[in-house]
Amino acid sequence: MTDLDAGPAHRSAREVLNWSRAGVTPALRAAVDRLPDSMRTIAGYHFGWWDEGGRPTGADAGKAIRPALVLLGTQAVGGTADEALPAAVAVELVHNFSLLHDDVMDGDRTRRHRATAWTVYGVNPAILAGDALLTLALDELAGSGHPAAQQSIRVLSTAVQELLEGQRADLSFEERSDVRLAECVRMAEGKTGALLGASCALGALFGGGRPEQVGHLRSFGERMGLAFQFADDLLGIWGDPAVTGKPVYSDLQNRKKSLPVVAALTSGTSAARELDALYHSGRELAVADLERAAELIELSGARAWSQDQADDLLERAQGHLRAAEAVARAERELDAVARLATRRDR
Repeated sequence: MTDLDAGPAHRSAREVLNWSRAGVTPALRAAVDRLPDSMRTIAGYHFGWWDEGGRPTGADAGKAIRPALVLLGTQAVGGTADEALPAAVAVELVHNFSLLHDDVMDGDRTRRHRATAWTVYGVNPAILAGDALLTLALDELAGSGHPAAQQSIRVLSTAVQELLEGQRADLSFEERSDVRLAECVRMAEGKTGALLGASCALGALFGGGRPEQVGHLRSFGERMGLAFQFADDLLGIWGDPAVTGKPVYSDLQNRKKSLPVVAALTSGTSAARELDALYHSGRELAVADLERAAELIELSGARAWSQDQADDLLERAQGHLRAAEAVARAERELDAVARLATRRDR
């Protein structure tokens, strides 16, 4: 096994993510190799390890933010990253379980600059592959032999329940014209914040952290996660497809009730009324409609408000990180990852 704790003393956020991906990928691939061949094929394609014909490829495998939070969370309380490897693999499996399902439910045809798994293998096989990743995640924790394994399973299971409830709420918003901003924030807390918070908590548990350290690191991850969602929703409207891997205005095309959209719709402005008419017109939105919808969100003040919320949440996350009394290097790197994750141009 690679010594995950080796490396330069001062690393940027991108260097930390590269370190996390390089350290976790071999264990992640070994875990996926335990799946039945049919599930393994779809999972490997989704992770970018091979093409639809099983030929190795260098496709984008994602940023590995959640595994990085696990490894850094362990180091933050004085543990070593190597001992937290099963937990890091588990959270990456859960994250990708959710992505496989999200792509089906949202009808997204592109992820990480190539066709989504369900468009290649079919809806039902993609759903089953997602299910397989979820069960594999729990198996990783159960088989780790770590003293914190049982508690970690409960932490991860709770986060998954919150994630699923967040996704349920997100789907329900598509059918409603009366979504309130507060319930949209609660949806994002579950759909995104819960797993990032659990990632930090699992790291602290595997590192033998004190209960108050586990709590503060979990809160750091949850607030970072909500800030991440605000930033991600901005990217879903104004992001560069070369960065996001999705078409421009993809969230607007899908009429997603994302945080900036709901903030705009509930702003009480003339822009809100025009946006509401566009969103609920019942017809396919042309490029000009999408451009106008983005403009209306900005005119309503929702774009600026969303960025302000992301900045405020990042500051609150940093407060919890300081309160955790973390090892200095891990604290710096957790802060760097949080800053990168909440940038609009990441």
